[in-house]
Amino acid sequence: MTPLRLDHVAYRCRDANETVEFYNKYLDMELVAAVTDSHVQSTKEYCPHIHVFLAMQDGSCVAFFETPEEPDMGRDPNTPEWVQHLALEVADRETLMSMMKRLEDDGIKVTGPKDGHLCLSIYFFDPNGHRLELTNRKIVPDECTARDARRILERWSADKKPVTGIEMERQI
Repeated sequence: MTPLRLDHVAYRCRDANETVEFYNKYLDMELVAAVTDSHVQSTKEYCPHIHVFLAMQDGSCVAFFETPEEPDMGRDPNTPEWVQHLALEVADRETLMSMMKRLEDDGIKVTGPKDGHLCLSIYFFDPNGHRLELTNRKIVPDECTARDARRILERWSADKKPVTGIEMERQI
């Protein structure tokens, strides 16, 4: 059975307070829970931490662990910086542009807006170096897009070449 919804996604942060302030100020996400412990709940490994949860409108959360006794955070050197990111949907284009202005007014570098196949997006980094994407959907996935997605995946799997432009329109 398909999961009901996203409960939370968790990332590491350098400073929990700074992270909470950033997500509250720029994304209007509220701190709804915080848990501290000296041991990891699942593995019982010693690792003092705080786990903070920031809520979105649907109740799902973006969560962060601050682990001050662990080595500094790094990123995967084998993965391009643009690949790993968290995409969050906003209500409409006006909200997207307003959030972009708020970020830029405070000197945060924003890439976009970019008009993609599925949505209009802006990209930026949080204080921890995590790449974020704010999106406003142009289309809602349905049976037709799912069928198209299967065809595109099969084509990609066969030759590892992008299906673009007129070629994509013919295939879809």
